Amino acid sequence: MIDELIDRLLKGDKRAAARLITLVENDEEKAKEIIKKIYKFTGNAYVVGITGPPGAGKSTLLDKLIKEVRKEGKVVGVVAIDPTSPFTGGALLGDRIRMQKHSTDPGVFIRSMATRGSLGGLAKATNDAIKVLDAYGCDVIFVETVGVGQIEVDIVKTADTVVLITVPGLGDDIQAIKAGLMEIADIFVVNKGDKEDADRTLFELELMLDLEKEKWKQRGWRPPIIKTVALTNKGISELWRAIMEHKAFLDESGKIKEKRRFKAEEEVKTIISDFITSKVGKKLRDNEVYELIGKIAEREIDPYSAAEVIMEKTLGVKA
Repeated sequence: MIDELIDRLLKGDKRAAARLITLVENDEEKAKEIIKKIYKFTGNAYVVGITGPPGAGKSTLLDKLIKEVRKEGKVVGVVAIDPTSPFTGGALLGDRIRMQKHSTDPGVFIRSMATRGSLGGLAKATNDAIKVLDAYGCDVIFVETVGVGQIEVDIVKTADTVVLITVPGLGDDIQAIKAGLMEIADIFVVNKGDKEDADRTLFELELMLDLEKEKWKQRGWRPPIIKTVALTNKGISELWRAIMEHKAFLDESGKIKEKRRFKAEEEVKTIISDFITSKVGKKLRDNEVYELIGKIAEREIDPYSAAEVIMEKTLGVKA
């Protein structure tokens, strides 16, 4: 079945792409098989991360961006990370509702995925879904994070270009951005730029960038700040042009290779970490390990010593 789906995927079958993403999201063993078979067909799509605090208008802006990219005839993929439904464990589909006008466009593939407890603003299977869309033939893949705030830094491990969207009136949240998300942004967007305090937000961001000007000089790229009004399409073409300028910078400087090497390294680390966590988690249910956990609670043994015992028993390695 998987071989047939992959064959259809490589021929541009949208239903096959949807089915394969479902498999990589829900079945870990099938995910391994699928990615091993399609990996050589990936590496062609450009991945753009859309992140920012809740209420910044990420989905509305992305809706307009899709239209802008489609003007160039590019095939667009979207992985929209939604909160998890407490009843079904699936995505709440808020993003897909806003972008439903693109559902009949054969050049657009939109998929909502649930976080299912994953931190960092992304679903665990995001990277695999991106690979499926890459092999499917997408030229540009947008990844919209769930909007959980300043811990949303995992997008830097996934995207080639990270777009951080903020809005006027966040107040102290600008400082939260500086503490976390500012470090990973390649482009800043002040959405809802028709509000009266939009210029103040723009000024604050410019000031924050000026304070770090030596860092940007070393990187060779100072993040531009684009003011948009997504509802009226204002600034959307400028934003897409900025994304393409950042792509050109990465290509011409050779930094795209560094960035993708970093992404590959982080993905391998995550796979290994998940494997170890799963294996240790299964052993934690064993009576011997269960008793060891009890000793930690009773202060008969410290957590580090217990972890060393567990790793030696489960993985055969000494910490």
